[in-house]
Amino acid sequence: MSGMLLHPDECYRAWAARDTRFDGRFYTGVTSTGIYCRPVCTARLPRPEHCRFFPSAAAAEAAGFRPCLLCRPERAPGLSPVEAGARLADAAAVLIAEGALEDGGLAALGERLGVSARHLRRVFRERYGVAPVAYAQTRRLLLAKALLTDTAMSVTDVAYASGFSSLRRFNALFASRYRLSPSALRRERGETATSPDVAVLELGFRPPYDWQGLLGFLGPRAVAGVETTEAGWYRRTLRLRRRDRAHDGWLAATTAEGKNALRLEVAAGLLPVLPMVLARASHLFDLGCDPEAVAKGLGELASGHEGVRLPGAADGFETAVRAILGQQVTVAAARTLAGRFAAAFGEPVATPHDGLTTLFPEPATVAELSQDAVASLGVIASRARAIIALARAVRDGGLVLAPTADLGASLDALRALPGVGEWTTQYVAMRVLGWPDAFPHSDGGVKKALAENDPRRILDLAEAWRPWRAYAVMHLWRTLHGGDA
Repeated sequence: MSGMLLHPDECYRAWAARDTRFDGRFYTGVTSTGIYCRPVCTARLPRPEHCRFFPSAAAAEAAGFRPCLLCRPERAPGLSPVEAGARLADAAAVLIAEGALEDGGLAALGERLGVSARHLRRVFRERYGVAPVAYAQTRRLLLAKALLTDTAMSVTDVAYASGFSSLRRFNALFASRYRLSPSALRRERGETATSPDVAVLELGFRPPYDWQGLLGFLGPRAVAGVETTEAGWYRRTLRLRRRDRAHDGWLAATTAEGKNALRLEVAAGLLPVLPMVLARASHLFDLGCDPEAVAKGLGELASGHEGVRLPGAADGFETAVRAILGQQVTVAAARTLAGRFAAAFGEPVATPHDGLTTLFPEPATVAELSQDAVASLGVIASRARAIIALARAVRDGGLVLAPTADLGASLDALRALPGVGEWTTQYVAMRVLGWPDAFPHSDGGVKKALAENDPRRILDLAEAWRPWRAYAVMHLWRTLHGGDA
């Protein structure tokens, strides 16, 4: 059940069972009501002849269906593909969600991804069943619907936070798609108790989801002043740039009680770039993972721990710097160095949370540092050179540290940096580039977990875990109650 190949009988059975494993994999349009639903919707099951099945919410809306107010399609989890064409389309989808089409249209987006607009349009339609522009409209509308329902933001603020450049256009499109004005939806759903200065949303995932295990990985690696983990919450500061304007703030996440979703809180300063924040959060917390597919591929290694996720990165540059600082040292030592680095070269930021005081330094700032300045923090000279070279490559555009980047080009650019070996390259591929088959075979923790020191033998053993070797690494580190990354 992938791409446009949706078998009606299989989809109907999955919906009848309310099988969470299919949530986000298809959507059902009900011809008798004009509404489309997720496979987990608890509404009364319609007759099969009244159902049409679609690969994406955008495709359902393009066919004239409006979203269900009960199951709320905007909360459905995404997909985590491996195929090259699907990866290209999904990279485009992430960038579109961040507002890329507003910065030059499809031609500029294709150029950014290294393909023609025609090719991008073709693979995107094959993947999502709808044109990129229609997909962008649906994403903006669904985000607006979530904000109207779950926050106390004004309708005007919702429109702009969702990516609309015109309030009039937002109202008209919302009414035409959903047969309801934004103000009427808010009245129907009732007022929320959420502060207008904080957006609170829910981001869905496919169960099982090992949130405590994810916190157990992120916590020991949290950069002092930038990140905290406590009492089931992950919090961090964040700076995002759009059209050369910086937006500063913080985000916080925990599990939503009784739901297959995370509760995400986003500070007011980041609301103008909310789509970008949501994309970063989805990557950081690996919300697009299909745990059933991963567990099946890993076999006995994942047995009993199917909810293990691959931690991503909210700030790709920050995680890459952390990887360099972590070369051949313990997790605790790398964390200490990262905290010193942020305190020395980052910027202060005001937040309501203890422990969140600092914005991690941007590549442009680090690129201008001297080797001696970095080394004065206790960083050995070769790693100081590597960090500065990394910053300059990112600043100058020769290296893109994001899951939407061209994988081959990014790996080549990493390997070309002085002081960056294969372990660092593969670790960055795992966490920053989001590549599920990345595998740091020379890692000490991997060697210890496998009781094997020969890298070639380790690579041979890992062949059975393709294309999920990055998840295999997380399971191997799990067996050591931490790991060495």
